[in-house]
Amino acid sequence: MPNASSDPIEHIRGQWARERPDLDTRGFALVGRLLVLGKLLERRVGRALEPLDLSLWAFDVLATLRRQGPPYRLTPTELSRVTLLTPGAMTNRIDRLETAGLVRREAEPSDRRGVRVILTETGLARIDRAIEARMAEAESAAALLPAKDRATLERLLGRLLTELGREASA
Repeated sequence: MPNASSDPIEHIRGQWARERPDLDTRGFALVGRLLVLGKLLERRVGRALEPLDLSLWAFDVLATLRRQGPPYRLTPTELSRVTLLTPGAMTNRIDRLETAGLVRREAEPSDRRGVRVILTETGLARIDRAIEARMAEAESAAALLPAKDRATLERLLGRLLTELGREASA
């Protein structure tokens, strides 16, 4: 078993090379690392948001509203689309954020059946503090790489994200 400082994906590739030498694990080398990194980064974000009593999912919804600018509102459907959640999952999250006093629902003026989700003053204050903590955490993680490597990785990941996004939309 690898030690804590080693690359777990390379260890797994070695196991597959022994057990199934016919497998091409080059794609897994990239995707596996991204998935593991995602989990590690999510844990870091969780620790950064914990003092503000926010989870990552709550941060995502509140930050999405905050980025809209005043009056900080979207429909549940728009929130679902931007956060890549199902409408049912978004409804559950909105309910929880509303119970916490961070958002409120208001009727859509042009459609009696429609509703908008709006940041409350409490929600706005909380997300503004959380954004600062989130950006500081992200900078701390990214700073582990030299500037040149960081710029290259950012460019390559942006390209991969764009291509995978196109594929998902097709």
